[in-house]
Amino acid sequence: MRKWINRSMRWYLAQRYKGIAKYMKHPHRFQRALLTQIIQATKHTEWGKQYQFHKIKSLSDFSQQLPITDYEQLKPYIQRMMMGEKDVLWSGQVKWFSKSSGTTSDKSKFIPVTNQNLKRCHIKGTWDTMSIIYHQLPYATQFEHKTLLMGGSWEHYKPYPKTRYGDVSAIMIHHMPAVAHPFFTPDFETALLPDFEYKIEKMAQIVSQEKDMVMIGGVPTWTVVLFRKILEVTGKKNILEVWPNLQVYTHGGVSFTPYREQFKEFLPSDEIKYFEIYNASEGFFGIQHHPDDDDMLLLLNNGIYYEFLPAGEWHKDHPQAIPLEEVELGINYALVITTNAGLWRYVPGDTVQFTSKYPYKIKITGRTNQFVNAFGEEVMVSNTDKALAETCQSLNSIVADYTVAPIYFNTTKKGGHQWLIEFEKTPANLALFNQLLDQNLQKINSDYEAKRYKDMALEQLKITVLPPKTFQKWLRSKGKYGGQHKVPRLSNSRKYVDDILGFSQRQRQQV
Repeated sequence: MRKWINRSMRWYLAQRYKGIAKYMKHPHRFQRALLTQIIQATKHTEWGKQYQFHKIKSLSDFSQQLPITDYEQLKPYIQRMMMGEKDVLWSGQVKWFSKSSGTTSDKSKFIPVTNQNLKRCHIKGTWDTMSIIYHQLPYATQFEHKTLLMGGSWEHYKPYPKTRYGDVSAIMIHHMPAVAHPFFTPDFETALLPDFEYKIEKMAQIVSQEKDMVMIGGVPTWTVVLFRKILEVTGKKNILEVWPNLQVYTHGGVSFTPYREQFKEFLPSDEIKYFEIYNASEGFFGIQHHPDDDDMLLLLNNGIYYEFLPAGEWHKDHPQAIPLEEVELGINYALVITTNAGLWRYVPGDTVQFTSKYPYKIKITGRTNQFVNAFGEEVMVSNTDKALAETCQSLNSIVADYTVAPIYFNTTKKGGHQWLIEFEKTPANLALFNQLLDQNLQKINSDYEAKRYKDMALEQLKITVLPPKTFQKWLRSKGKYGGQHKVPRLSNSRKYVDDILGFSQRQRQQV
């Protein structure tokens, strides 16, 4: 029976893939049509009236009449929507909101998840993912066997309990049709447990008994935590001893580059295919089109109209965005999105580079607020991830997590970068690792190389090794353990680095 279901789903997904192929060929036509639909659907809303949507006749009208926004500008409208008000940023009443923290900031963002956004963006993006996987892998059997779910949790909004909020993964699981339940594990009650530590324990007990797992989806950081627990429970050496038929791992949330060596040890086979997905709280943006790619196809018919901010515009009071037609390859842009969730010319904070046009493909390079540029070096997360991965590969070591901040000039010392690193496999020669990491970063980033020239402006980076699980314990101390929470990779201030160092010192004193 399941083989028949899988064959039927393969045919269905092949039909869906034809739609993806169409917007790969005609991207601008699809984007213009989508923006028109969004504007037409919201003319009667408060936002639509405020910005005179009835007068918008062209893309230039749209960009001239509407300002570029961030969360603080939309927050008052969103708060009213959470209290049940209708027709504010989107048509009707919105009952679901995704909670986004991004980094360890105490401020949480609540992003509207309208019915249209849920079905035609997030869930549609999931179907698109499966369409691409089945298109690329003729042996795929996801609808014949089991897929592992790693979701967050959701809860009622206390000031107005009819409103519910949580991780976007939890919202999607909650709305998954019953017909799909038999193909996933663990049971949805376990997958949505709010206590992440208890959830990991229970998941490990349940899923380690599954024998026909073929696919896993999850944030690498927390997938590693689950894998370790599964190996502890089963006594196996690697995950393929638990699930020998595993085919695919879909990942997102953080760059996979620093985790690649770890996963080679957990999944020691070249037959495992990795697909990166770009599903944020604000929308489902991209999917790796082929397992051998190192970029993602930009989804252009999933309820999101895209514009882009060049780096020089990021911190201006009135930034000027460019349309998709004007982007250039290899340039860092901040995303600007207008969505069927009621986000209007909104800057979520992610930065990307285009790797191709026709089809449009992107790489995530970092965040507009996660970089180190204290001395004009303009180091992005994509730079540090790559330098670290190359260094680990050369010296047979594995990094579990890391963060970087500047060391500022003082009267006796030059500036530099401080790296806090937690190793999964510590290098035999830490001094050599330190030196090679610095050299690799220079090769990748010419601005950093220029500042490092003869140690004139910057000294060699300095590594502080943290005890195992320090980052996890620090996140837990902030109430940010599990789900989509993550350690900020880079910061232009020492806020996070000093806090983590202080926390680590207190932990050692308590032992």
